[in-house]
Amino acid sequence: MMAKQRELRFPKGFLWGTASSSHQCEGGNVNNQWYRWEQQGHILSGEECGQAANWWENAEQDFELAEQMENNALRLSLEWSRIEPREGVWDSSALERYREMLQDLRRRNMTPVVTLHHFTEPLWFAERGGFTRGENVRYFLRYVNYVTRALKDLCDFWVTLNEPNVYAVQGYQMGEFPPGERDLLRALRVLHNLMRAHVEAFYAIRLHQPQARIGYCLHYRLLDPAFFLSPLDHAVAGVQDSFFNWNALKLAEEGRYAFPWNLLTPGIRRATGARDYHGVNYYTRELVSFDPGATSDAFGRRSIRPGAVCNDEGLDGHFGEIYPEGMYRVLYEVYRRTRGNKPLYISENGFCDARDDRRPAAILEHLAQAHRAIQDGIPVKGYFYWSLVDNFEWNNGWHVRFGLIDLDPRTQRRTPRRSASMFGEICRANAITEEIVARYAPKALESIFGPREALQHLHV
Repeated sequence: MMAKQRELRFPKGFLWGTASSSHQCEGGNVNNQWYRWEQQGHILSGEECGQAANWWENAEQDFELAEQMENNALRLSLEWSRIEPREGVWDSSALERYREMLQDLRRRNMTPVVTLHHFTEPLWFAERGGFTRGENVRYFLRYVNYVTRALKDLCDFWVTLNEPNVYAVQGYQMGEFPPGERDLLRALRVLHNLMRAHVEAFYAIRLHQPQARIGYCLHYRLLDPAFFLSPLDHAVAGVQDSFFNWNALKLAEEGRYAFPWNLLTPGIRRATGARDYHGVNYYTRELVSFDPGATSDAFGRRSIRPGAVCNDEGLDGHFGEIYPEGMYRVLYEVYRRTRGNKPLYISENGFCDARDDRRPAAILEHLAQAHRAIQDGIPVKGYFYWSLVDNFEWNNGWHVRFGLIDLDPRTQRRTPRRSASMFGEICRANAITEEIVARYAPKALESIFGPREALQHLHV
């Protein structure tokens, strides 16, 4: 008798899809602050975004590839700088193009998940000080009202902000994203204003669409002590972890920072309850060791675990360890800290792997950890892989490759990777089966399903 095939089955109605952003995929965006950053020479590869993945002219070709993988959802973003290229001037043709994209996804029976702010904003808004100034939140709110009224017949699943903690830290503390500042207090102010913008956007969309799903996505990067027995490593890892991951969540959940940061900014009215779900973006973890010379990073130096399976390296540093257990840890911690009051969606999870030799196992093992969370009662409702096709990866340009589908930016030729075929099989089955793992990543069989007794392989 043949041993029974094992599987990890996901709940009925689980959302399977990929995630993307307008600037990285559309091409031809010349009115936002990231285009200016590129023109100032900050892209480390020296490349230009150019056509990107050419979604502005032909996103539908990639939507078809997603449909072939039997994705039932797709996350994309709107480019504010296209829709309102000058203050108070609306481009109806841009809005119509987004309508075409959303209509195409609907025709393919795919749920559009639309992000309203994914790192980019119009130059005129940036020149007014962007989110460093609280009074500028009204401009974002005006844009949100305009597009959600116009698109509510095609979309009822909104992400107000993508990774406001990354936007604030990278742009205003670390200086690696525009506008390239290094000021911790300004970073805190920017994050506060962003979350205020989310809260006000939440209630505005709720008026237009009482049944809509509205939330935000935070980036969670696990930061563990390098040496478990070192109290100094524990201390600096705890400070970094609390500041980047959980301080942002507390601000979003309760409208105030944790002590002592709450002494520096006022509270946000009506923050409690201003989300229908939690978006979880998880990629990697780093180890933190005490370093008295690392004054700009709370005296903590970050590193990768020796011998770890890692992503490809970016030009601005390593994209980190491939650490599947971190998926469970992050989902559990978000669930615990928010008292389990809302569903969770894995709104981004991906791997930089140009050769596609680590990605199949990484996807399978991370999904297994998501399934473990579901089995433990954590309400995980969907998974969005980053990304469908290779795209222009911010400061790293085309140097790093996250796509299920290889993209040559010069010819726009698409070549599906093995991981695309595998992901399609998972989506089709709504499960990880032993047969899928055996074909695409046999070395992961034991980590996903546990050991099988030798006798189970015998025919009797």
